[in-house]
Parts: sequence; structure tokens; C-alpha cells
Amino acid sequence: MLIWLSEWLTQFDTGFNVFSYLTMRAILSTLTALLIAIFIGPAMIRWLQQLQIGQTVRDDGPQTHLSKAGTPTMGGLLILAAILVSSLLWADLTNHYVLATLAIVVTYGIIGFVDDYRKVIRKDPKGLIARWKYFWQSVVAILVAFYLYSTASIEAETALLVPFFKEIMPQLGLMYMVIAYFAIVGTSNAVNLTDGLDGLAIVPTILVAGALAIFAYVTGNVNFSAYLNIPFIPYTSELMIVCTAIVGAGLGFLWFNTYPAQVFMGDVGSLALGGTLGILAVLVRQEIVLIIMGGVFVIETLSVILQVGSFKLRGQRIFRMAPIHHHYELKGWPEPRVIVRFWIVSLILVLIGLATLKLR
Repeated sequence: MLIWLSEWLTQFDTGFNVFSYLTMRAILSTLTALLIAIFIGPAMIRWLQQLQIGQTVRDDGPQTHLSKAGTPTMGGLLILAAILVSSLLWADLTNHYVLATLAIVVTYGIIGFVDDYRKVIRKDPKGLIARWKYFWQSVVAILVAFYLYSTASIEAETALLVPFFKEIMPQLGLMYMVIAYFAIVGTSNAVNLTDGLDGLAIVPTILVAGALAIFAYVTGNVNFSAYLNIPFIPYTSELMIVCTAIVGAGLGFLWFNTYPAQVFMGDVGSLALGGTLGILAVLVRQEIVLIIMGGVFVIETLSVILQVGSFKLRGQRIFRMAPIHHHYELKGWPEPRVIVRFWIVSLILVLIGLATLKLR
């Protein structure tokens, strides 16, 4: 929105050209989202407390979590508000990649909001029934995947980029929609499963979003993409603004969510953030790298799948509790130790993902 204003103002002072530079807008997007989250955060927390929108805690989990009962949840509304406002201010809203990404932010946020609303307002412990949650996630993902596939105008948009290999870039055809579907829905649910400790999910989200900002920038830049031998996809660089908005909003939320948390993000935040990371990876053709960089999310999800599968097939559990972060808590690790070590693992995996840009 402000990019249009700055373009108009350049007729009076050429200094306004600075706002047309992508890197400047990315910095401003980060700062805008960060400041929105920090300044609105206290008021939102008080509002959630007044509405008695508090977290319910399972009594069969780590006993240290019992003290968290009643902590305000649905703080993801703060994250999404910061992302949307910052993106609307600093991104080019004529860019269909940006619009598709923001559509995921909003729709998955609505799905998560309904789930949280049922849990904390209507006191329904099941929230939005799992099959309906998955149904609406699937509907949105399929529609967005079909839109992106039908509007693809160059081969690079639907090619599979394989990390560490220069020449392996097969055309996906209709498989593009299948991969896009699983990237969006899978990442959404993976982040949701990871969001179980104070700050555990938001820092890996920030790290992955920051890395995807770099991928978006080089993929949409003809010179950098040629130098790195990755497909050039025009206009994807604009996604850098959304990525940096996620970074800023995430840092602002972490201000209140760090241990001991003053607020939890809830499904309204985790489902939306996960789905957004998924579609960003699809748009910059880095679905496989997303699996690497989001390895913490992958491990958390696999731990649940293995735990459920083992119990149903053998009647035995692999972990003391799933997702796996609870396993380490029950082993005696203090919560801050689990959180920080998972952050460190996430940072390492993101750096490995970024290394794929050059190691080809």
C-alpha cells in the first residue's frame, strides 16, 4: 500500500525512491510487525484475561505444566494482525504470490480460531473435530494449489528443485498440486504439534521464515538465480516482505511468549504460521529444503506418528509422551533446556538448508 504512495511522492522528492527498494521495505516490514506486536501485546493479553480465555492443561502430562493453566491463549491473533498489517503496508498487493500467501494466513487463522474458540470459550475439550479441521485445511490448500498451478506461466514455477543437484529439476505436472497440498497442510499441522512449550514453535518459525526470505530474494532476482543456478521465477522476491513480517511478528510475540510465557499462540497462530511457511516454500520451489530447515517440526510430527502407530500395533509406547518435547521433560530435562536445545537444532538445520543454495 505504502509503495504506491511513495511512487506518487517521488514526483515531489526523489528521496522517496528509497521505499521502492525491496531490501528497505523488508527491513521496514520487520520493524513494523515487531513494533505492532510489542505495543499491542500487553493490551491483547489483558483483553484475553478479561475474557477468561485461558489455556487448559492435561493432567496426564508433565506436572510442571499444571501451573500454566489459565495462561491466556489465542495470542496468535497478535501474530497474524502484525503480519497482515505489515504486509499490507509494505508489500506490492498486485503480486499474486503475495495475495495467495496472505489468503493462507487468513483462512488457516480462521480455522485455528474456530478450534480455539470451541476449546476455551465453549469449553469443548475436543475443539473443532479433527476430521473437520483437516477437511477445511484440505479445501483451502487444494484451492490455492489449483490456483497456483493454473496461473503458472513458466516451467520453473512447477519444477521440482532437488537440493545439492544442479541438473535434477523434473517437471511435476499435476503432481505440483499434490506436493503443494502436503507442504501446506503438513507444515500447518507440524507447527501445531510443536507448539507445546513456551517459545518452542515460534523461534524455529522465525528462523525458517528468515531463510525463506533469502530464498525468495535470490529466486526472484535474475542475477542471483543465474549465479546460484536455481530457477528464476519473476516476482517471487516480493514474498520477502511477508517473510520478514513473520520474523518481526514472531520476535514481538516471543517478547511475551518466552519462558515463563505470558500468553500462548493457540491454534489460531500455529495453524496459520505452519500453512504460511508451507506455501512460501512451494512458491520459491524449496519444498524439500523446507523439510530440512523445518526438521524440528518434522521430528515432532514423526514422534506422534510413531507413538500412535506403535501403541496400536504393539500395545507399547516408544516415547514416554509425544510429541517428543514432552518425552524429554518426563526424562527430567527442565523446560528451558528442552526449548533452547530445540532452538539450537533448528538453527543448525536452517543453516544446512541455506547451504543448499551454494552446494549444488
